[in-house]
Amino acid sequence: MILGMGVPELLLILGIALVIFGPKNLPKLGSALGKTVKNVREGMEEGESSESDAEKTDDKDTKDTE
Repeated sequence: MILGMGVPELLLILGIALVIFGPKNLPKLGSALGKTVKNVREGMEEGESSESDAEKTDDKDTKDTE
């Protein structure tokens, strides 16, 4: 189950995408979607790491002022 959808629902979505975009463009679409997901994940990881860096800096600043 992916995102709460079963196999029949995923096959239906794949069939509709095949009809709309055609068999030649579907691999290009999948590749673009994969690259987008990868970039979003990398961006989220960078955001999390910068937040933790900021928290460490804030902790150091409060210790220095005490």
